[in-house]
Amino acid sequence: MSFLTSLINGISLGSVYAIIALGYTMVYGIAKMLNFAHGDVIMVGAYMCFCAMNYWGLPPIVGILVAIAVCTVLGIVIEKLAYKPLRQASSLAVLITAIGVSYFLQNAALLIFSANQKSFPSVVNLPNVTLFGGRLSVTAIAIATVVTSAVIMVALTLFVSKSKTGKAMRAVSEDKEAAQLMGINVNGTISVTFAIGSGLAAIAGVLYLSAYPNLVPTTGSMPGIKAFTAAVFGGIGSIPGAMLGGILLGVIEILGKAYISSQLSDAIVFAVLIIVLLIKPTGLLGKKISEKV
Repeated sequence: MSFLTSLINGISLGSVYAIIALGYTMVYGIAKMLNFAHGDVIMVGAYMCFCAMNYWGLPPIVGILVAIAVCTVLGIVIEKLAYKPLRQASSLAVLITAIGVSYFLQNAALLIFSANQKSFPSVVNLPNVTLFGGRLSVTAIAIATVVTSAVIMVALTLFVSKSKTGKAMRAVSEDKEAAQLMGINVNGTISVTFAIGSGLAAIAGVLYLSAYPNLVPTTGSMPGIKAFTAAVFGGIGSIPGAMLGGILLGVIEILGKAYISSQLSDAIVFAVLIIVLLIKPTGLLGKKISEKV
């Protein structure tokens, strides 16, 4: 049963990574840039939910909606102020700007909330589910995380493939200039992409801290890095790839902690990524694209 427990915990953790990775992969797939401030948006969402529940006395569901709303607006503001002026700039300039935005958000949180660790309250207050005569216990937050991740994955896939905005996203991803000639608002489409990714980051932050309730201004850094790794692992730019990469990464991390070494679990995760990229540089579900020059 210990293996099954570790597997369930790994899938739960991987589902959080998958939700975060969706934000990375959408922004990269459409805007062709890496938003390394995404992990800090997770932290902002967690603090907003914490304030809504602890200081304002709002119920968990309202706290989550507040976090989503704040992070959605924050994503749009970051895109408009930091990234839009660099639309034609080099990748290095965008990367340095993203790191700068990340440090700005972290230090702003330090000034507002201080560096003191806060205990994040769980947003799922339901009893654990016991199976096999009580030998296996599954936490309610683990079930909620997996279900939420699956719903988001299905909804996002349908949105991108069926809606008018989703079709515009795919057109912008394929060719920005051609999409603009066809009457698509490229800047608006990219802003919507940032808004969706940031809203998902808020949900992921709340779910992650419900399982690991230690909230500090650097909370989003490690989940953000691992989620980026998951996006690359699954094939950055691919929505199913982000989901697959996140879940596999979570399972590898938890099984590594359980059966090899808790201190080496992170190293094992990144080692697996290196091996996968050596064998398949585009990631598990990524596609190789040939460009004429």
